[in-house]
Amino acid sequence: MSQLLRPESVEGRLLFAIPKKGRLYEMCLQLLSGADIQFKRAHRLDVALVKNLPIALVFLPAADIPRFVANGNVDLGITGQDMVAEAGPEISSRITEELPLGFGRCQLQVQVPEHGEIQDVEQLSGKKVATSFDHLAAKYFGDIDAKTGLKTSIETLNGSVETACALGLAAGIVDLVESGETMRACGLKPIATLLTSEAVLIRPTTPHPNKDEKLIPLITSRIRGVIAAGRYVLCQYNVSREALSKALEITPGRRAATITAIEEQGWCAVSSMVERATVANTMDRLEAVGATDILILGIDNCRV
Repeated sequence: MSQLLRPESVEGRLLFAIPKKGRLYEMCLQLLSGADIQFKRAHRLDVALVKNLPIALVFLPAADIPRFVANGNVDLGITGQDMVAEAGPEISSRITEELPLGFGRCQLQVQVPEHGEIQDVEQLSGKKVATSFDHLAAKYFGDIDAKTGLKTSIETLNGSVETACALGLAAGIVDLVESGETMRACGLKPIATLLTSEAVLIRPTTPHPNKDEKLIPLITSRIRGVIAAGRYVLCQYNVSREALSKALEITPGRRAATITAIEEQGWCAVSSMVERATVANTMDRLEAVGATDILILGIDNCRV
């Protein structure tokens, strides 16, 4: 990356940091594609110039992105809320969470052996706890240690945290949990949750000088539209005026439904955005109140 990231190679471009690998990477690529951010990332290179916009994509470890956004010249970034919190208040205070992205949801949990003696977090106080979130773990157990009068030892690991108990390194761990399958396979169970997290679009609270001020709102709007298109579908149906109020209770729309008069007296057509996850139930309820010709249309993209 050092050969390409010379100042002159990205001069005049908005810098957009993307996780280079891991649980957020593939979803970020889909998000960029939906926002029509066109680029080609050469093999093993961690910077790519966008073809149709004055943007340079920089692929960084997700844990480093908050620091580059807060203290560097990076204008936008995608990372997890857990990474922003782990960076500490000095960094997070300089970052604005522009938009939650709806993917990468997980929990930062305290986990212990399922069949061990430890049943609550106070029993871990004074023992060894392994984690890659040393700042958050130290703060969490610092508050517990203040009550117990003991001193918990935080063992910092860069990976394979879930094996620490089985391999005798720690009595418990603090790690991100998505489905929980990996933890269960390692014989662990949760006893506390430090925070919940999802992927988020971030920017510096104080924008960098000499950058296109219109570009950040443009990209944010595009990404917001892609997220909405994935979450919602368009529901269209005909309903009598008498049943309209009941139908609108079922399909109020994201902001409001569109109602159009039709030639048949006493009837109208309704168009409304409804959540994709509730489509089947919504159609059943509409049919029950007398709606007809109910259609569900996918949304490729939108602005909301």
